[in-house]
Amino acid sequence: MGVVVVGGGIAGVSVAAELARDGPVVLLEGEHELARHTTGRSAASYIPGHGPPPARALVTASRARFDALADEAGHSFLRPRPVLHVAHDEHEELVLRTEILPLDAVDELAPDDAVARWPALRRDLLRAAAVVETAQDADPLGLHQHYRRALRARGGEIRTGTPVTSLERRTTGWRVGTGHDHLDTDTVVLAAGAWTDRLLTLAGVDPVGLRPLRRTIAIARVPAGAPVRRDDPFVVSAGERWYAKPEGEHLLVSPSEETPAEPGDPRPDELDVARALEHVNAVTTLGLRSVATSWTGLRTFAPDRSLVIGDRPGHPGLHLFAGQGGSGIETAPAAAALAAAVIRGDTPPADVLAALEDQGTTLDAVLATRLGAAGSPR
Repeated sequence: MGVVVVGGGIAGVSVAAELARDGPVVLLEGEHELARHTTGRSAASYIPGHGPPPARALVTASRARFDALADEAGHSFLRPRPVLHVAHDEHEELVLRTEILPLDAVDELAPDDAVARWPALRRDLLRAAAVVETAQDADPLGLHQHYRRALRARGGEIRTGTPVTSLERRTTGWRVGTGHDHLDTDTVVLAAGAWTDRLLTLAGVDPVGLRPLRRTIAIARVPAGAPVRRDDPFVVSAGERWYAKPEGEHLLVSPSEETPAEPGDPRPDELDVARALEHVNAVTTLGLRSVATSWTGLRTFAPDRSLVIGDRPGHPGLHLFAGQGGSGIETAPAAAALAAAVIRGDTPPADVLAALEDQGTTLDAVLATRLGAAGSPR
């Protein structure tokens, strides 16, 4: 058969849909539903300038591709919502001026103008601010559903409740064990997020050092009369200590933590939820006291925090599409097209290569061949 893709989140369904343009694809998901973990727990945004250079390039290259997907679907997966970066101490101001403001998509904003954008901010504590006017809210589940439909429309097959129990190299390819059954294939793509290194080990291949990091989100109840509007910006601490954005009549908040975790189904820690409220309350007039709900997801990073695409040396036919970290949704259209080209051995998309060059980076920065065992550079 053609290709077996392991993992039913946005990475798996997007690359499977792209690969299905050229031949049969089977997508395997261990859970009984797709997108149960990280994809379904995202506070997804499309933020130009977000992440290290390879991610920034893929965000840029995804913009026109999001428009093309909207034309296919008949509706958009993005909706304008500027991102407001705020600095409340010397360290945060240094980060804002040296790391955030130099980015092409970011403009400095006077503190008074920042407060006008988000009246909940305490002006007396605000030292500096910047805005990304071209940022957008993203629809992760809508995007996932579109790719799932595209995969099926191109003849692809989706099998849920089908965990991979073995990966064995055969003379002509790979045998993917799924309990009492198996699939023989030329090409396996591991797109299983936090579980990807475990699958490599199952295949007898050295892991690449992917690290799942826990992040908590809470939906805070907004007190009556508080200055919160549905069209307020997505507000982010320049020091990545917290973020907040409107969620209907409530406010979505996070302490932006990165706590190492094992692959699984994490539950929110009450202390992390409390920290989120505390951080937001410290610099606003909101007085948040309670939450309607909370959840935790895993964001998985390679040691250099760049995407991991392609094969492992000495193991032909075994490919990775992982390490999206906090950029899986905003980079999905370009990243999936790039990954499919690399896996097929085709020339990468010209728009992606141009975006990488514009960011001063190269295709090599995302290829899996750059990593040795446990993520050491080759």
